[in-house]
Amino acid sequence: MIEQTELIITEWNYQPPLNYNEAEDKILSFTSLDVMKKRAPTKKGIACRFTCQFVIGHTTILEYVGEDSYVIDLPDVIDKRELLIMIRNSYSKFQEKFDLRKFGTILQGRTLAPLDESQIGLDSILPLLV
Repeated sequence: MIEQTELIITEWNYQPPLNYNEAEDKILSFTSLDVMKKRAPTKKGIACRFTCQFVIGHTTILEYVGEDSYVIDLPDVIDKRELLIMIRNSYSKFQEKFDLRKFGTILQGRTLAPLDESQIGLDSILPLLV
């Protein structure tokens, strides 16, 4: 059995730019994924941490970090397809939380970039679930 935990926002550091009108079209964003192994006597799992930065030039206007976990029974075997679904679900929750919190910021008209699945090293993550 696979259980997904609630996504926890561990950071939301917003620093509004000095000039909204000039800054709005110069905003770039970068998203990264870190995956960590979790283990207990009868369970295994992974924790997914997504980090997104919105920057203008060299100035970060938002650093947003969210963490989500999966707890899996030890006998269960996870394949690449299932792992990718798990990561997609976590990223979807990360996007939903962003969409709720962005209002009242210069980012209210923006969305997070889609997850670039070609950059996810599924082969290096799967051994964490053995």
